[in-house]
Amino acid sequence: MISVTNLKQSFGKKMVLDSVALEIHEREVCALVGRNGAGKSTLINSLLGLFPVKQGSIKINGMEVSKKNNEWKKAIAYLPEKFMLYPMLTGLENMRFFAEAVSGKADTIRIEEVLRSVSLWDDRDIQVKQYSKGMLQRLGLAVTLYQDSSLLILDEPTSGIDPMGRKEILKVLEKLPDKTILLSSHHLDEIKQICTHVAYLNNGKIEKYTVKEFLQTQNLGGMGS
Repeated sequence: MISVTNLKQSFGKKMVLDSVALEIHEREVCALVGRNGAGKSTLINSLLGLFPVKQGSIKINGMEVSKKNNEWKKAIAYLPEKFMLYPMLTGLENMRFFAEAVSGKADTIRIEEVLRSVSLWDDRDIQVKQYSKGMLQRLGLAVTLYQDSSLLILDEPTSGIDPMGRKEILKVLEKLPDKTILLSSHHLDEIKQICTHVAYLNNGKIEKYTVKEFLQTQNLGGMGS
């Protein structure tokens, strides 16, 4: 699903990713962890094609990530840490707007399906400015799920959300057994709850573990977001 080989990314003289290699297989739920400034955002932006690959390669579903080929983009849906919604529109209106932006036409059945999956169908006619932060994040997740992509890349999906809101987000993610998920996270409880693997980024290198291996082998003190 994701294959990263010998990836090097630098900014000026600073090497951020140094010969990174990472394989994430179909239906794995992999947490991307590391201290602040470890390069998590650089790796995610490289996977999304936002940062050109300077050395090495990235493949999504066997397709090279490059500007020359856009087919790989169809496999990915991305949820940034702060999803920009339109506060004066209702939840349903936001869904329609983004659905039309993606496919030109909104599928009303699919919209209802994803809003129900994130427990927002009953709140669909409320202006987004009245949503809690947890509701906003769930709406962003609904927009992401609308595409029905096989690979989800989620950047801190529970950041800044209260415990109840985090619980609701994790509940949604647990109900996606057919998806491959890479999520940036620093919450050990959610990693243990929903993840199968951990990709630990440290000093420009990356090591992949099962969750159990990661907890046994790593000193987690001070691990940042």
